[in-house]
Amino acid sequence: MLVLGRKVGERLFVGADIEVVVLGTHRNHVKLGIIAPKEIAVRREEVQRRILAAQAIQETGEPPQG
Repeated sequence: MLVLGRKVGERLFVGADIEVVVLGTHRNHVKLGIIAPKEIAVRREEVQRRILAAQAIQETGEPPQG
């Protein structure tokens, strides 16, 4: 895992097509802006977990373990 420090307004790039901007901070929360091509899915962790669980149920008929 790469760990970076950024200030509000600073950016980082993932490859040539994805840009992440630090929009703000408040206590222990960081607000990020993500600019990515439409074909790249950008999801919060909890949404990704639900999608993967639904796919596992479709494929196996059972929820994932763990």
